[in-house]
Amino acid sequence: MIVAALFAFAILLLVLGFEMLLVLGLPGLMIKEVWFDRLPDIVIGQKIVGGINHSTLLAIPFFIFAAELMASGRIARDLTTLVKAFLGHRAGGIGHTTIGACAAFGAVSGSAPATVAALGRIMYPELVKSGYKDRFALGLIVSSAETALLIPPSITLIIYGWLTGTSITGLFAGGLVIGLVLAFAFALYVMWDSYRMGRQATAAPSLRERMRATGAAGWALGLPVIILGGIYGGIFTPTEAAAVSVVYAVFVEAVVYRELTFAGLFGVAGRAAVTNTVIFILLGMGSLVSYFITLAQLPGLVIDFMQTIEANWIVFLMIVNVLFLVAGMFIDPNSALLVLVPALYPVAMTFGIDPVHFGLIVCLNICIGMITPPFGLDIFVASSTLGKPVATIIAGVWPFVLINLAVLVVVTYVPQLSTFFPKLILG
Repeated sequence: MIVAALFAFAILLLVLGFEMLLVLGLPGLMIKEVWFDRLPDIVIGQKIVGGINHSTLLAIPFFIFAAELMASGRIARDLTTLVKAFLGHRAGGIGHTTIGACAAFGAVSGSAPATVAALGRIMYPELVKSGYKDRFALGLIVSSAETALLIPPSITLIIYGWLTGTSITGLFAGGLVIGLVLAFAFALYVMWDSYRMGRQATAAPSLRERMRATGAAGWALGLPVIILGGIYGGIFTPTEAAAVSVVYAVFVEAVVYRELTFAGLFGVAGRAAVTNTVIFILLGMGSLVSYFITLAQLPGLVIDFMQTIEANWIVFLMIVNVLFLVAGMFIDPNSALLVLVPALYPVAMTFGIDPVHFGLIVCLNICIGMITPPFGLDIFVASSTLGKPVATIIAGVWPFVLINLAVLVVVTYVPQLSTFFPKLILG
């Protein structure tokens, strides 16, 4: 009876536009009915609710609320102005500013869609005004926003840590390095494009202008210092850091900048609540699917298959990348994370792969899935935010997808790139 009710509810939500129920909800209920029909129906509710009853996941709603506050206020604009003051004068400076601003905003938001929405409105007109083609400008914004999924606080890394029990602090430390590597790779492409198009550097801002921009962004800069300094310094946990980020963002936007009203705060809270609801429905359904994956002993089957083909860790990671890349093209990347990680993580451990290294491989694959058609969530966020055709954005992201794949190969087969900083932080 409970399963039938949940099935009907899933159909209703799907009709109303909750597509993640099609990806995880209905398959989860069908798996139960076909292969585990002897399980009591109440297990469904227990696994959905119990799966998300985890203190680590409390960081997600706080970081999303903080991201919405910053995107709708002055913090995002001040960070962008600061980066522009130091990079905007170079050849292709607005392109470099876009990359730097996305990385900076990612360091306080942890959300790629929020980064696209917040900085797309700011940087797209600047890029077009500076002579960048429409496709290139859109592709650069959408792709640069990926760094928010790697540079802490990353919601994707929090979910991976929840799924596998890996240290969130270690994942954040590794994600910071890989996020900067990806941003540097994008910057090299912007430099090449600027050379090809003959863009020239302009006069650098004066020291006074840079100091003024730094001073104006002082409160905005305080947020990543508090979040990252507090976590790496052992002052508070990532979840506590998320709560502090909300308090700090409200204080800065409402008291210091005096731009956040009570009406505005309720509006921001409403948008954050909708985003959190979507994510936690996804996590709850993912917990159910993960439970069935464990019952079916799928990780053991994968291990047996790897032994049959005499695969080593190099071949295994190649298979992992292919699986995530294909999955990212057709389903929500976070759904792919929730379905594939429970099956593949135990296999990775049998090959002796560092859990932080494996997590960053997974996260980088999720980044690629966010910009890979036909699903590419960030593509549709950019389209709705900027009013641009999806086809134009897709045409602009392909060069950046290739750059991502090159970085993915390096990250996959040079484990030290992912692990040296976490080992330094954690001892």
